[in-house]
Amino acid sequence: MRIMLIDDSKTMRNIQKSVLSQLGYTQVEEACDGQDALSKVGAYQPELLLVDWNMPNMDGLTFVKTFRQQNKSVPIIMVTTEAEKSRVIDAIKAGVNNYVVKPFTPDLLSQRISETLAKCQAAA
Repeated sequence: MRIMLIDDSKTMRNIQKSVLSQLGYTQVEEACDGQDALSKVGAYQPELLLVDWNMPNMDGLTFVKTFRQQNKSVPIIMVTTEAEKSRVIDAIKAGVNNYVVKPFTPDLLSQRISETLAKCQAAA
């Protein structure tokens, strides 16, 4: 499965990449912000996106809204420090399928990925 990590923090991308490889996901593309992700997403064709909210150039919410205009089906999980209920609702309205608040455990990320993929396969 091709996964794209979109986060301005190299450390956070490395943590997520490590968790993903423990789960058996080795095809991982990285992007440092929403603009970078938009430039790579067409060629890479990810099957899952893990998106941070707060990034320079283009934040995660703007990226999700832009991406959803062209692709409604690829699952998106917002991985962010934004924990307020209103923010979660904004993200879901924009088109994210699930939400993980940083800091997270590997088990939680694994659980959210499994839930999201199961939900999307059931809906397909």
